[in-house]
Amino acid sequence: MSTLLETLKYTIMKFKQYKIPPKSGESGFTIIESLIAVVVVSVLMVAIAPVVVFSTATRVQSRRVELAAQAAKTYVEGVRTGAIGAPATGSGVPTVGNLTCNANAYCTVPASPANNLYCIDGDGGGCTLGSNKDFIIQAFRNNANSADATTGYLLGVRVYRADGFQNDGALTAPTTQSTVTAGLGDRKAPLVEINTEITSNSDSFNDLCNRLKDASNTSSNSSCN
Repeated sequence: MSTLLETLKYTIMKFKQYKIPPKSGESGFTIIESLIAVVVVSVLMVAIAPVVVFSTATRVQSRRVELAAQAAKTYVEGVRTGAIGAPATGSGVPTVGNLTCNANAYCTVPASPANNLYCIDGDGGGCTLGSNKDFIIQAFRNNANSADATTGYLLGVRVYRADGFQNDGALTAPTTQSTVTAGLGDRKAPLVEINTEITSNSDSFNDLCNRLKDASNTSSNSSCN
């Protein structure tokens, strides 16, 4: 009898120690709710994707314009110091085609006249038309009163992307693209266009006056004497 009572007491004590876990007030997601969440996230991703792509393209183009400006500065400094020969005259839009260039040198084909297109190697792999990191500089000098480069001249520089010279359409008119550009820009248009004065060591006021005056004006007030 005592054994039965002890067994019953033990059973009651164990039952009291056992706690039934409370019901959770939070219910799980149903399959339909999960699908709706996936659709909402997909719509949001589709909505912001063009903005992300556009922003990335704009940053890439802005960086390209910055590098083109550095290439133009390097070329101008090279001409000023004599490390790079003076360019030819003629400021028309260059022609596209089978351009042959060595790195950091004037191109030979179809450069006409010579010393008009200069290649800046931007990726270290030589100058190739397929590269979007190499730059082709169209340089030209202008002095309406003298054909002698040693008397000084106005230097014009336009920087194009090398892949813009591929034979898949003509280069566009020289309209400078803004550094704050929309998207990847037009690879057929100049990235940078600048003008600067190139003077000689013996440059005089008379030389400067002759460069700046209108060659077609033959009146007495156009005299530099």
